[in-house]
Amino acid sequence: MNIVCLDLEGVLVPEIWIAFAEASGIPELKKTTRDEPDYDKLMTWRLGILKEHGLGLKEIQETIAKIDPIPGAKEFLDELRSLTQVIIISDTFAQFATPLMKKLGWPTIFCNSLEVAESGEITGFKMRCEQSKLTTVKALQSIGFETIASGDSYNDLGMIKASKAGFLFKSTEQIKKDNPELAAYETYDELLAAIKEHLD
Repeated sequence: MNIVCLDLEGVLVPEIWIAFAEASGIPELKKTTRDEPDYDKLMTWRLGILKEHGLGLKEIQETIAKIDPIPGAKEFLDELRSLTQVIIISDTFAQFATPLMKKLGWPTIFCNSLEVAESGEITGFKMRCEQSKLTTVKALQSIGFETIASGDSYNDLGMIKASKAGFLFKSTEQIKKDNPELAAYETYDELLAAIKEHLD
């Protein structure tokens, strides 16, 4: 039994924080997991910047409403889901992901949740589990699934390397250079073909 585990941002949809950095005019918010491997550190830093600028969930959701999936992402996902089980495993938050899941045809997503005050200020975040992507892949393997994984950032490397097949997709030159053993693809057609090779 195969199951494909995909990252969300950078793979199927544009990076939410980069879009919000551009919309809000706060360039520091462009930093993502491609730049900072420690997700807790990155999120804590982001929340500090939001607080400093008096921005909350509503402003971020307004930006997300304007984000569309990367061209070809929905078609890729539809075809993949017709062939095998697919789960999106993301370090994003349910409050961010839901409008994007609608545009992608409601695939299954495992993500985290934000703690939001009545004022709309994001006061904290709750991660589903430690190293959520790697932990989820190992859990799927423990119940009889063989995993195939793909992502673009540092926080995807654990699940990619722990899977029977794993691929970098639209990744950075640095990550590709640091992980020369991983096949790296730039188009959905290439990624779909690589995944198909490993489906039983």
